[in-house]
Amino acid sequence: MASVALFILGMSFGAAWITAVALKDIAGEAAGSRSVPALASALAWLGSGIGGIIMSRIADRVGTRWTVILGSTMIGLGLLISTFGPPWPLWIGHGLFIGLIGIGGINAPLYIYVSRWFDRRRGSALALISSGTYLAGAVWPPVFEQAIASFGWRQAMLWYALAEIVVVAPLAAIYFRAPPEVIHPPMSGASLSTARVLGWPPNAVFALMCGAGVLCCIPMAMPQGHLVAFCSDLGISRSAGALMLSVLLGTAFLSRQIWGVISDRIGGLATVVIGSAWQAVSMTALLLTQNEAGLFLVAAAFGLGFSGIIPAYVLAVRELFPAAEASWRIPTLLLCTALGMAAGGWIAGLLYDRLGYYAPAFATGIGANLLNLLIVSVLVGRNAKNRAQRA
Repeated sequence: MASVALFILGMSFGAAWITAVALKDIAGEAAGSRSVPALASALAWLGSGIGGIIMSRIADRVGTRWTVILGSTMIGLGLLISTFGPPWPLWIGHGLFIGLIGIGGINAPLYIYVSRWFDRRRGSALALISSGTYLAGAVWPPVFEQAIASFGWRQAMLWYALAEIVVVAPLAAIYFRAPPEVIHPPMSGASLSTARVLGWPPNAVFALMCGAGVLCCIPMAMPQGHLVAFCSDLGISRSAGALMLSVLLGTAFLSRQIWGVISDRIGGLATVVIGSAWQAVSMTALLLTQNEAGLFLVAAAFGLGFSGIIPAYVLAVRELFPAAEASWRIPTLLLCTALGMAAGGWIAGLLYDRLGYYAPAFATGIGANLLNLLIVSVLVGRNAKNRAQRA
């Protein structure tokens, strides 16, 4: 089940990478404004987060297979609408159809669905399926670069729309049956409201986790959405930039499996701290590196570091909160990480349009990363204190 979910997510998230590879081509049709295609990618991320909350509730009622089938169809429709060009068709296609109904109906419901198949090694399973976006990023950018160079970005979107519907919908119909974990309703609302998490009210802890999720994903999104264009500004070819993005996301995919094993041993919150610190160092190196060989090295290091953060957040939710609350806490947390991804990609494009280079955007991302590290470190400290008191 986890492997099929991974494959489906790898296909579904591929839709969002076409715009990242074709960012300069699309900007050329929007008076040179990079914030226009960057906003389209941002709306896809934001829409997926909002849609995840809605579609996860629907998946609890009708089954995950139906939300995945609907989502794959809407991704195809969103790509079709996006080909009508910037700005509004591109924004509507990405935000409403690819993001809100499309990926929103696939990503968060699959996190919840797969987590209910595992008692042991849940962190490893979550790390595997959450690698879907990085599997897509490792496989598709070089393919898209060749397709865009040969046929244009519109034709690339149309062919991928067809592949998404033909491949994903039948897989979901065949494989996704009811999970074995039985979710019992809480005995009473009072029993949950009086429970403490890390010695604090549960929703206060959850709010801190959500805020940290926004902050960590702002810098996470910047290299992923702008690396190809950044390389082009430095005189590096688009094919080399696409390969660099593939290296970044390929190392993220491979290392995420290692982070999954680590999180099973040390817990979700501790894994987030390590990944956040690594990401901050990698962003600083990206800010200071200008040559092609150095950027390939930094891209690989960035992929190795940040890849364990998101599944570790989900694992922390399952560790700290009752299973009955997973169907709303997990998609809410994923909405916050999607908001951070959306903000990071859009802010980078906006600052580039205003200032003409990427250094201020990367510096802003580093600042957000440091705030994230502070919040999560406080939560880890509370967790350690509670364990010591129980011992």
